[in-house]
Amino acid sequence: MSDHHLNFQDRQEIWSQVKAAIRREYGESTYRSWLRPIEFSEANDERVRLSVPSRFVRDWVQANYLERLRSLWILHEPSIGSIEVIVRPSTQHNVPVPPSKQGASHLTAPLEAATGGSSSAASLSSPAYIEHVGASQYRYTVPTDEKQLVKRFSFKDFVVGQPNELAYAAARRVAESSDVAFNPLFLYGGVGLGKTHLMHAIAWHIRETQPERRVAYLSAEKFMSLFIRAVRHRDTMAFKDEFRSVDVLMIDDIHFIGNKESSQEEFFHTFNALVDQNHQVVVSADKSPSDLEGLEDRLKSRLGWGLVADIHPTNYELRLSILQSKAESIALDIPPQVLEFLAHKISSNVRELEGALNRIEAHAILIGRPVTLEMVQDVLHDLLKANDRRVTIEEIQKKVAEHFNIKLSEMFSPRRARSVARPRQIAMYLSKQLTTRSLPEIGRRFGNRDHTTVMHAVRKVEELRSLDATIDEDVELLRRMLEN
Repeated sequence: MSDHHLNFQDRQEIWSQVKAAIRREYGESTYRSWLRPIEFSEANDERVRLSVPSRFVRDWVQANYLERLRSLWILHEPSIGSIEVIVRPSTQHNVPVPPSKQGASHLTAPLEAATGGSSSAASLSSPAYIEHVGASQYRYTVPTDEKQLVKRFSFKDFVVGQPNELAYAAARRVAESSDVAFNPLFLYGGVGLGKTHLMHAIAWHIRETQPERRVAYLSAEKFMSLFIRAVRHRDTMAFKDEFRSVDVLMIDDIHFIGNKESSQEEFFHTFNALVDQNHQVVVSADKSPSDLEGLEDRLKSRLGWGLVADIHPTNYELRLSILQSKAESIALDIPPQVLEFLAHKISSNVRELEGALNRIEAHAILIGRPVTLEMVQDVLHDLLKANDRRVTIEEIQKKVAEHFNIKLSEMFSPRRARSVARPRQIAMYLSKQLTTRSLPEIGRRFGNRDHTTVMHAVRKVEELRSLDATIDEDVELLRRMLEN
């Protein structure tokens, strides 16, 4: 196309060809996420102006696609020197507007202490739900549910050590700062290491120091069910307006929306809207963003944009500190050697440590036996026995991946190539042999696979061990490394 006397329609046609080319080049997923929302705005003989719906999209397009867009454009109009990306006026493009304060119920309400006041702890923590108020009208309100936010999950009750100090410092920064420090704050770690404790602590601290800020805390599962309900009642706009008007959105266990495309899509746009308004997002999961199975690449990249803080498994010193703190809080006289024994023996997670102390406390109070090493070994014999051979599925996956020189993410991927599938089967086999996890639980830890897949893997590896000396040696070596 000649570059002389091009009018608006001519350049619209160029833009259509550029979009088609970049769609072929980058693929459907990237195109849908980042490039489809771009519109041609205007141009002169030296500069093209494109528009996007938000600052967030603008920054991403400028950082990742601007040069390629310019290269493709000048194939049609060589005189163009630059491309500018602007944000379209929000009134034209359905950017969510916070609902009116009059007559609109919100996700959050003033929070009183769980032990007093007219509002329950759940006024802050419980997610909104849809309540039928007419033939075709729905509104969002806050249900009364005192189970969601735990009062003792505060910063002062969180024991800090080397494995969790970064996550703790980041959580405090988010809670104490009126400005957005990093967005999102992504906390990840295994079960019972303190992710939920820190999220509750953030919520409590903001309530106590900045009560005017609206905080929504809910699990990914709840977010999913609320969105599905809104779709069913054909009232997604109320859902969008409500969630996108909070000051702080906290989603626990984001991995639960893996493979749930519509929920991911809605969370993706909610996330964009909040970040674009400079509102804080805090997310937790059991793995880092890049290792989350079933999440779209655009969502993984978005979750990794802020600060990713890993909560590592506890070490001996941290476990001992937690036990000492817990023993003081329940005013139970426990000899130091007993606490040291428990810190050595129960190494899986904080929940098991606290559960062990609760059992010891109940036994001491109800039966009246003094707390001694012998008494503890008797009361906790099943727990101590389980921890004697405690190996986690995560450790098995990591060790097997290292041994066979594959990426850890291949343990969760759908790939069936033998170079990947065989190590994955061996990891499943070792998970069955060395842990107390059920077959369905093992399947979930390997990319939400069915328990029959795990059964097949166990039988296959047993068969291969009897037929192939090399595989037998590999499996035995891995087993020894994991148990020692």
